[in-house]
Amino acid sequence: MDTAFLDNYRWLARYNRWMNQRLYAACGPLGDEERKRERGAFFGSIHHTLAHLLLADRLWLYRFASQQDRFAALDAAALAFPPGVDYVSVGAYPDWAELRQTRDSLDERIEQWVGEMTPDFLISTMSYANTKGVQRAHPAWQAMTHFFNHQTHHRGQATTLLMQAGVDVGVTDLVALL
Repeated sequence: MDTAFLDNYRWLARYNRWMNQRLYAACGPLGDEERKRERGAFFGSIHHTLAHLLLADRLWLYRFASQQDRFAALDAAALAFPPGVDYVSVGAYPDWAELRQTRDSLDERIEQWVGEMTPDFLISTMSYANTKGVQRAHPAWQAMTHFFNHQTHHRGQATTLLMQAGVDVGVTDLVALL
């Protein structure tokens, strides 16, 4: 596998960080009550949608950290969920400042991690148990693609919720980062 594929993931990591910064900045002027207002979305509110995205990222990063390849930017122990918390425990980050700080820190770690990655990792077989305990194995590049696609999916939901709250996030297109 050539480095162009790897460069694509590095670009997606930069986009992820850039877009999360824009999204959290757009949420900033909203009060806690408005961010947590039930809006009929899958995770209910803007806050809970962003919390789910953070938790899902942690889950996937934990899986990546648990593979044979070791990455300095990923510490499996630090990424593991505390007892009683999982990727849908949207109440795990009730404090906005903590959620935002954790998001910023995680996005920095994601960029560092992708910067360490080699093409060999992308074609390696990734093995893990899914959230139902079913064992899965597939090329790591497929998990990487899902990882970044999942982020885009939920950020799209969050931008819709922000529009419902009267906040326009502005341009969210990947090409805007070019």
